[in-house]
Amino acid sequence: MDVLSKEQRSKNMKAIKSTNTKIEILLCHALWNNGIRYRKNVKDVLGTPDICIKKYKLAIFCDGDFWHGKNYTENEFQANKKFWDNKIKHNKERDLEISIALRDQGWTVLRFWESDIKSDINKCLKEIINIVNRANT
Repeated sequence: MDVLSKEQRSKNMKAIKSTNTKIEILLCHALWNNGIRYRKNVKDVLGTPDICIKKYKLAIFCDGDFWHGKNYTENEFQANKKFWDNKIKHNKERDLEISIALRDQGWTVLRFWESDIKSDINKCLKEIINIVNRANT
């Protein structure tokens, strides 16, 4: 059972941001400090990537562990189980469809988990830099 009232839960859920999240900001600062210029939340690219470098056709998504289903198991929720199972499943399917469609259009797609950005941002940064360097040669 949820410890919050319906109104409190609604208020909490409305406060969750989809752009300029902490992990996006963290990765953006690292890219900028390494001389890599980018655009954020580019609406004219399928899926509205969190970070986009059109020059290299590179779309970067910073996926939250919870919302995008990292280590998700179907029995994780007790309250509103059917809703959450469908929500997470749909998010994962949409992510895969977007990645495939972008790759079919010639884009390189990188998806980084929230926990990976927080724990080892240098690894994420290195992967981006390698793609940019390969495109420059």
